[in-house]
Amino acid sequence: MSMKQNNEPETFEVIHPLDDVAEVKHSPEGLGPMHMSGSVKYSLYALRGYLILMGCMVVYRVIQLATHHPHH
Repeated sequence: MSMKQNNEPETFEVIHPLDDVAEVKHSPEGLGPMHMSGSVKYSLYALRGYLILMGCMVVYRVIQLATHHPHH
């Protein structure tokens, strides 16, 4: 809770999403590519590389477990 200039508590109205007025949805057709800064592009490429690396590690581990034959 925050205070107004006259030391009265400021109140906020909370509306449940199901009771809220529906907003107008816009079609994504014709918007074109999103413009991103260099740091955002770098971060997304780093995330993509990380996810690919983690996926390769999972596949490697599954293959390793599938081909493991314990000695009796």
